[in-house]
Amino acid sequence: MLLAQVVGAIWTGSLALLVDSAHVLTDAAGLLMALIAAVLVERPATNRHTWGLRRAEVLAASVQAVALLGVGAFVVVEGIQRLVDPPEINAPGLLVFGVLGLLGNLAAIGVLASSRSDNLNLRGAFLEVLNDALGSLAVIVSAVVLATTGWAQVDTLAALLIGALILPRALRLLREAVDVLLESTPRDLDLDAVRAHILEVDHVRGVHDLHASQIATGLPVLTAHVVIDDECFHDGHAPVLLTALQACVAEHFPVSVEHSTFQLEPATHTEATRHD
Repeated sequence: MLLAQVVGAIWTGSLALLVDSAHVLTDAAGLLMALIAAVLVERPATNRHTWGLRRAEVLAASVQAVALLGVGAFVVVEGIQRLVDPPEINAPGLLVFGVLGLLGNLAAIGVLASSRSDNLNLRGAFLEVLNDALGSLAVIVSAVVLATTGWAQVDTLAALLIGALILPRALRLLREAVDVLLESTPRDLDLDAVRAHILEVDHVRGVHDLHASQIATGLPVLTAHVVIDDECFHDGHAPVLLTALQACVAEHFPVSVEHSTFQLEPATHTEATRHD
């Protein structure tokens, strides 16, 4: 499909088809990276990579986003130039290649639709082909308008529309990937609510050094130092508290945190630490 659209862009002189071809190129590269990442994330953890290679999907999504931003920037610059001096466009050829592109993208959408919400990697791949299908539709509409009215600028407007579809999605995908790489708190996890809920657990006197991040899609982690009554370490209640805290973060919030680490501290330890 990529080769057909590149030939079509050269033959027809269409900016919209050229941009759609560039979009298809990033789609093909993105799908290849998605495939590689999908294989890498299944590798088991090792002493060197204790979480395995789960963040391969995030790196792949970052590269996809940067490539899409480059395509979006190109279409804006080239589109402004062509609005001033539109070239001659082969409308019938543009229509043929636009239909071919739409059919190819509909097939890709059918393959990816059922698993698009599984992780960031697959979501990025699905959004790529979905937006590319919309781009092919814009190419078809511009071909029809050009053939019936002779308005040459419609091809450039279609290209700018494709760019407008690309940029917001690329920025959103990049932001999600950067959030993971910067170890930001998962978007649906309110740390203030987590802190408040932990403090409601019996014998808990304080919470500090509370951190939450995301290793990869569907893998949030949380750590905290929890100050509890001194007697809990003598009457055997500390393990019960630890179980309660882990259940708290795993069950009571929109983001279920299965990987949590709590350091239990007696109040006297915390007071001594602060005094030092």
